[in-house]
Amino acid sequence: MRIANHAGRLALVEPDVETSGGLRGLDVARASDGRFGADPQAVYDRWAEFHEWAATVDLADAVPLDLAALGPVTPRPPQVFAVGLNYRDHAAESGMELPTTPLVFTKYASSFTGPQGDIRLSPGTVDWEVELVAVIGRGGRDVPAEQGWDHVAGLTVGQDVSDRTTQFAAPPPQFGLGKSYPGYSPIGPALVSVDELRAAGMDPDDLELGCLLNGESVQKSRTGAMVFTVPELVAALSAIVTLLPGDVVFTGTPAGIGAGRTPPRFLGDGDELVTWCAGVGQMQHRFVAGDRS
Repeated sequence: MRIANHAGRLALVEPDVETSGGLRGLDVARASDGRFGADPQAVYDRWAEFHEWAATVDLADAVPLDLAALGPVTPRPPQVFAVGLNYRDHAAESGMELPTTPLVFTKYASSFTGPQGDIRLSPGTVDWEVELVAVIGRGGRDVPAEQGWDHVAGLTVGQDVSDRTTQFAAPPPQFGLGKSYPGYSPIGPALVSVDELRAAGMDPDDLELGCLLNGESVQKSRTGAMVFTVPELVAALSAIVTLLPGDVVFTGTPAGIGAGRTPPRFLGDGDELVTWCAGVGQMQHRFVAGDRS
């Protein structure tokens, strides 16, 4: 099962085989005769019921969707968690030791945007970070790692866009602020359920992901290289906080960020960034100069 936020309405979607990267979909509120509402965020509160219903839906009448109208699959997440240094090669390029427990910070929901369109650059040095993003479908406390996937509604791909100037303006680093300018948390294009990935013969613990800057591959890895897996992150987070349906977890980035290059390389006006994850889909954004007036 795949869902998307199309023009602010929940849609049940599938890849459009006639267009590269396209989606076909049905409006959930209409297809369910009002059983489920149009709000993409509200579905997570009824995730088990929705998942059961969606398995019965025939997508034969699905229509092509306007990719430019896609929004974040979780437009108003109750909690947003982000994990730092969760790939060994990224920790190495950052000159830092591997964490012995997940290094967690937050991003702010006002930074969320969809998988297409322009992102306005903040005044500092702006970097890219491709990430697998997990959305919680069943909340709780003290979830054992072996049950972690049971609490995940699905996976999408995201960018943890980072203003390094703001992030490292003063000790200790301001991770949350540096990574939460408007548009700095794009996610999409759809949320793919774990069972959908498995049915396609894909291992949700080992998905290929990456990003291209102006057509050049700058990051490419597999989520199997993560230090802490998605189920382990669910367990670690739920040992401290109560996870809520619709929570978002950015799971960390592999090596290849701009700040880790010699010389460093950062995003500029007109740069095009394509972000992808096998089995999930891809996003495409253009960065534009900020208003200095």
